[in-house]
Amino acid sequence: MRAGRWVLCAVLGAALAAEVGGRGAGWGALGPGGRARQRVALTFDDGPSERTPELLAVLARHAAPATFFVTAPAARRWPRHLAALRAAGHELEAHGRWHVHALLLPPWREWAQVRWHPRAGEGGPHFYRPPYGGHSPLTRPLTCLAGREVVLWDVEGRDWTDGDAARLAAGVLARTRPGSVILLHDGPAVTPALLDRLLAGLRERGLTPVLLRDLPPRRIGWREGWRRLRTSYGR
Repeated sequence: MRAGRWVLCAVLGAALAAEVGGRGAGWGALGPGGRARQRVALTFDDGPSERTPELLAVLARHAAPATFFVTAPAARRWPRHLAALRAAGHELEAHGRWHVHALLLPPWREWAQVRWHPRAGEGGPHFYRPPYGGHSPLTRPLTCLAGREVVLWDVEGRDWTDGDAARLAAGVLARTRPGSVILLHDGPAVTPALLDRLLAGLRERGLTPVLLRDLPPRRIGWREGWRRLRTSYGR
C-alpha cells in the first residue's frame, strides 16, 4: 500500500509540474516575439464558428492578418469558414482533435490530439496550442515526436468573461507590448466588437498585427516564465 501511495504521489507530482511549468510558466514553449520590433500577433482559439464571418469582416476592414488555432470538430462543422480563413490569407494552426485538457487524455488519445493539424500535409512550421494551454507530463515529448511546436501567449483578451468590449479592449491594450501574442476566441459574441476596438488601439500605438509565424515567436525562458507564473493563476 505504501508503494502504491508513492506511485500515486509521483504521478500527481509529475502532472502538477507539467501543468505549472508547461501552461503556467510555459518554459520552453513558443511565446512572445522580440520586443524591438513594433509587431504583435493576434491569435484566435476554438474556431471556426458562426462568429468567423464577423471576425473576418473586422480583420478585412483593418487590413489585419491573424492566426486561428482551430479544432477538428469545428473544422468539420464549418468547412466553408475554414476555407474563407485560408482564402483571406490568415494562418491556420491546430488547437486539438478534442477540446479537452491534456491531463484528461490517456497517452494514446493525447498522441492523436497533437498529431492532428489542419495543414498536416503542407509545409511547416506546424504550431499547436493545447486546449486551455493545459499540459500533461507527455505533452512536450509527444508534440516533439509529431513535429509540432507548442505556442502559448502573453496577453489574454478574456472574451470568455461577461466584460463589455470597451473594457476588455482597454485591458488588452494596457498589457500589450511589442512582440506580444494576444489570445482571443472565435465564438464569443463580444469578440468582434472587442477586436474592432483593439485593432484601432493598436494602430494608435503604432503596433502592427502580423501572422504568428512572421512575428516570429520565441522560446519562453526563465525570466519570461516566472512573469507568466505570477499572472497565470487566480485571475
